[in-house]
Amino acid sequence: MDTAGKVIKCKAAVAWEPNKPLVIEDIEVAPPQANEVRIKIVATGVCHTDLYHLFEGMHKDGFPAVLGHEGAGIVESVGPGVSEFQPGDRVIPLFISQCRECRFCKSPKTNQCEKGWAADHYDVMALADSRFTCKGKKVLQFMGTSTFSEYTVMNQIAVAKIDPAAPLDKVCLLGCGVCTGFGAAVNTAKVEPGSTCAVFGLGAVGLAAVMGCKFAGAKRIFAVDTNPEKAEKARVFGATDFVNPKDYNKPISKVLAEMTNGGVDYSLECVGNVDVMRSALESCMKGWGVSVVVGWTDKHDFSARPIQLIAGRTWKGTLFGGFKSKDGVPQMVKAYMERKVKLDEFITHNMTLTQVNEAIELMKRGGCIRTVLSVSRQ
Repeated sequence: MDTAGKVIKCKAAVAWEPNKPLVIEDIEVAPPQANEVRIKIVATGVCHTDLYHLFEGMHKDGFPAVLGHEGAGIVESVGPGVSEFQPGDRVIPLFISQCRECRFCKSPKTNQCEKGWAADHYDVMALADSRFTCKGKKVLQFMGTSTFSEYTVMNQIAVAKIDPAAPLDKVCLLGCGVCTGFGAAVNTAKVEPGSTCAVFGLGAVGLAAVMGCKFAGAKRIFAVDTNPEKAEKARVFGATDFVNPKDYNKPISKVLAEMTNGGVDYSLECVGNVDVMRSALESCMKGWGVSVVVGWTDKHDFSARPIQLIAGRTWKGTLFGGFKSKDGVPQMVKAYMERKVKLDEFITHNMTLTQVNEAIELMKRGGCIRTVLSVSRQ
């Protein structure tokens, strides 16, 4: 049955309120309006940022919402003014837009964009407008994407067209975690060949950062995590050393300094913890060390001694690994298809959308790297 121009009724996992399980509901997804595309979501990863919104951020204006922002799917229909996409295109929704017209998009210095939810809605993590309704109530679109739904509607400036041969249940991870970690090393830190690196936190983002350091030619990569079970996985992505802070009775920054004759050239914090951010900075070599804040949080202030920066260290942040989204994601899909980057190795569990709460609990207790949910059949 042709669904173009019609309201689609489908299944979605709705977060009605903070700190509560998601509920599989029948929702209505309106047709795309001007410059919008409606996408049938085939697969989605479960990312810690979804959990952050649900259990940590808990902004009262951010609910009810359909979570999920790491997906891949097929264009079902397009709205007026859309020329870049057509039904049947394989795409990845983007939580950072690329309008190609604003001052940020035109600058090579940043990957941010003045349009979309990310421009000024970091706290709520959703725009007030959406194409979702459930039980007569407007449901918000999380991070402009909402991939925990069989269908979603996106502005065309926040959609990347990809190789139609790419497996959607793998490349969905490029919608957030893998690009974020990999790009943090390659684009933001600009890791150099022969350098030493330390990656703090070995979830999917951290492992992708390890992979990025390896890709960039780092000779020694320290994978730092309090879970010893992460050591073997880190080596798969290129880590040369595994360091567990619990094994030492001194700060991890001092441990790394002793192991590297003063500190690493680059450190990447992939946890979203302000204390770890400071440890990562202090682990860098004075004079030229670069530390990148990758982990997402907006809950606490962080601090450092001024001398740590005066002495020559650089402290940087990154969003989506510095990738200009519409340009960078297809490039990463191509790199995966050419076996230059890994994706399959991140996936530890495959479930269905109806098992989303199991997947969330699995991530909460650190029992997975990435769980991919099957949302719709291709």
